[in-house]
Amino acid sequence: MGLTPHLQVLKDKLFGELYYDDLIKSIYATDASVYRILPLAVAYPKNKEDIKLLIAFAKRHKTSLIPRTAGTSLAGQCVGKGIVVDVSKYFTAILNVNKKEQTVTMQPGVVRDKLNNYLRPLGLFFGPNTSTSNRCMIGGMVGNNSSGTTSIQYGVTRDKVLELQTVLSDGSDVIFGALSSDEFINKTKKNSLEGQIYKTIYNELASEAVQKEIKDKFPKPEIHRRNTGYAIDELIKSDVFTDTSDTFNMCKLLSGSEGTLAFTTQITLKLDKLPPEEGVMVAAHFDSIENCLKAVEPVMKHNLYTCEMMDKTILDCTKHNKTQQENRRFIEGDPKAILMCEVRANNKKEVETLAENLLEDLISSGLSYAYPILKGADIDKANNLRSAGLGLLGNIIGDKKGVACIEDTAVALPDLANYIMDFEKLMAGYNQEAIYYAHAGAGEIHLRPILDLKKQTDVALFRKITTDVAHLVKTYKGSMSGEHGDGIVRSEFIAMMIGDKNYNILKQIKKAFDPDAIFNPDKIIDPFPMDASLRYVPNREEPEIETLIDFSKSQGILREAEKCNGSGDCRKLPEFGGTMCPSYRATRNEKDTTRARANALREFLTNSDKANKFDHKELKTVFDLCLSCKACASECPSSVDVASLKAEFQYQYQKVNGVSLRTKLFAYNNKLNRWGGKLPGLANFVFSNRITASILKKSFGVAKERRLPLISKVSLSTYYDNFKIIRNKGHYIKKVYLFNDEFTNHLDAQVGKDALELLKGLNYFVEIIDNSESGRAFLSKGLLEQAKNLANKNIETFKNKISEETPLIGIEPSAILTLKDEYLKLADDKVSAEKIAKHTFLIEEFIQQEITLGNITQEQFTLQEKTIKFHGHCHQKAMSNQLSSFSVLNLPRNYKVAIIPSGCCGMAGSFGYEKEHYEVSMQVGEQTLFPAVRKASKDVLISANGTSCRHQIKDGTQREAKHPISILREALIRVN
Repeated sequence: MGLTPHLQVLKDKLFGELYYDDLIKSIYATDASVYRILPLAVAYPKNKEDIKLLIAFAKRHKTSLIPRTAGTSLAGQCVGKGIVVDVSKYFTAILNVNKKEQTVTMQPGVVRDKLNNYLRPLGLFFGPNTSTSNRCMIGGMVGNNSSGTTSIQYGVTRDKVLELQTVLSDGSDVIFGALSSDEFINKTKKNSLEGQIYKTIYNELASEAVQKEIKDKFPKPEIHRRNTGYAIDELIKSDVFTDTSDTFNMCKLLSGSEGTLAFTTQITLKLDKLPPEEGVMVAAHFDSIENCLKAVEPVMKHNLYTCEMMDKTILDCTKHNKTQQENRRFIEGDPKAILMCEVRANNKKEVETLAENLLEDLISSGLSYAYPILKGADIDKANNLRSAGLGLLGNIIGDKKGVACIEDTAVALPDLANYIMDFEKLMAGYNQEAIYYAHAGAGEIHLRPILDLKKQTDVALFRKITTDVAHLVKTYKGSMSGEHGDGIVRSEFIAMMIGDKNYNILKQIKKAFDPDAIFNPDKIIDPFPMDASLRYVPNREEPEIETLIDFSKSQGILREAEKCNGSGDCRKLPEFGGTMCPSYRATRNEKDTTRARANALREFLTNSDKANKFDHKELKTVFDLCLSCKACASECPSSVDVASLKAEFQYQYQKVNGVSLRTKLFAYNNKLNRWGGKLPGLANFVFSNRITASILKKSFGVAKERRLPLISKVSLSTYYDNFKIIRNKGHYIKKVYLFNDEFTNHLDAQVGKDALELLKGLNYFVEIIDNSESGRAFLSKGLLEQAKNLANKNIETFKNKISEETPLIGIEPSAILTLKDEYLKLADDKVSAEKIAKHTFLIEEFIQQEITLGNITQEQFTLQEKTIKFHGHCHQKAMSNQLSSFSVLNLPRNYKVAIIPSGCCGMAGSFGYEKEHYEVSMQVGEQTLFPAVRKASKDVLISANGTSCRHQIKDGTQREAKHPISILREALIRVN
């Protein structure tokens, strides 16, 4: 039983939540590092009283608290054996902004970019900017002393922290902030834990000999990115210890302390005015790493706002990531490295002069071979490409990965080129080709060796390389940790880096703050071994897991799950765009992230002793709110395909636990709709009548608030039998096959009719053959054998018909795009499946291509004016492009079209109909889509190309949404 009864008592006392089940513990066993430690429990505190209860519990039961925000730490800061305290759910308030003083006060769970969105109208912002800024939180940034791309202009987090409200290890409330020397001395006289802390600080640092030892052994002071241990080198700069005007502030010490000293509940930051509006980036291309690094010091003389580096390995990772394709357009040739140098000014003339001067120096140096000039949105695209670099490393197929262990070293700028050349020689001795990227202008390049930590030999190399690099960094008097923190991976080397005498001071400070070691133990002081508690057990016997879906491109389903490196992109909020991850955006629970699903599946597939490793209710729980939107396959930098993981899980789980009646009804809805289509009037009466519909919904677990879809009076198949008699028989531009999907055929036949009439009117020969349904419903319910059977049938049906000259087009995104995605993983005839996929298009894509070829023109459409707001289907966003729908709707000359910047609509096929999912479904819709639709005036047309999306819009806003093809059919004036 252990502490379980005591945990239940604690759970009952908390205002927030406490979990200690196997699922939640497995999800929180990892962060974005290589470590895995199962915690005792996970807490979501709601207020300061909860924090104090947790502290008291930890002291009483000799356990610990591990503070956590977004969990994107790379060094293992957020893993441990105690209670993980996640403040990301409830400690999220921005409390006060003082525009005159340029300060802001907030709780630690505020997302960095959310804070800056809030501050922008005031002309202010918080400068430190990490690659995870759309989900990382201020508390984590303080804990790590984060820096990011802007540190060369705006400094690091430590420079901005003015005040911290904390709870100490004895449960007392203490505010740390600026103190005069007299105020400091008065603090040392207090008979309290706070007083003891100040007394210890003074006693340990007052000696001139001690201060000299610190200056001699700590990293060079000009290295502004330095997190090696506690920042006692910053404390001795104050007027308490030296003849200076700088006041003492304990926040300097707490910043970068990784939650090992006190629990922070409130943060006050110094802000900066927004950067100059006009920016130009010169993206210098180099044919060698050496040339790139030689250019850094000269370009930094140009007062750059960013100076960032990407190497060929990172660039190559982006080639196969759909989201990054648009961001790669500025790349010329095949550079070994790119240095992204940005200048800014308040007007275009001034910034162009700055850019010209920078360009002139780059050209005269002869170091680079190309110099693309980027402005406006193109700068954002390049920055997005660079910031995705961390997660994209997970795209390396197989067990070898770029391992975060030496990726955080920083040296003084004049030392950078020599340091990297020495580093290359060191790595060559290990037959290693490292990955280089990040903050060249700050003297920090993120260097990663490629290792397989499933092998004991590479684990030994992991330690050896880290040790050797630590010695190398020390010779340059650099910092082993520049911005990612010490955590588990680097804490072991702190004593060597700063000397035993200085390290003993750190130990005394930890003891003064936290005598019982309850705050994030085993980090910085008395650390875990850096090569223990790894995510993978070295030399383990790799589990063999047979699947029906073909995961061979990732070398199996387990490695598909293992691609998740914890970067946490799935935690970004709706205001930052994209779709991933709809359920997390609704619940704000880590359990409902892409990361949690991948981690949970990895955990159980690796450690389960069951014959069927999928047979765990915990997995059923973690996949329950996955909407299979597929956003993760494109938006996740590691392209973890959770929709496929969920489908395979459901299939395997149902082998043991059976398939429910409701699941069968949803999965076989096409057959039911076909039967209903024989007597559509009767079927629709039953579905729409309040009494009969209520009985049906209650019987089959459908949300009572939902309208049941009605059967089309005439199916598309029946309509086509008459249409083919009158279709184009003479000259036509092109022959196309229209995929008669199950949703259009029986539920949205009018959209199918519009498609036939539109294509006929545009002079295309359209043929519908007797294809099988797509299998989308079977896939969504894990009935993979049925889906595979349909995939094989459709591949056989189309394999000798579909080509570049005779493409296959489809109306419903979730159906037609199945042929471009799941069929490639299900069909037996993969050669034919690939060929068909290559020539299969969403109908808007096809029309867009024909517009480009000049086969369709504006003159064929009305001159009437209309305003349209369009919502794209998730699968279209993930595997195709919303711009095709946008282009099609813009074809009539006077149509004004805007894409609603929405993520998932929330319906997701049957998901939104199921009564237990209704609330989350509507919460997802309320994130962006519903407010945008409600805001549109009645004369604005709402358009959506997904049948589920149109139903969700109707249920959520009482507005009718039209398919783009129906709108275009109504606009057509030239009919042949």
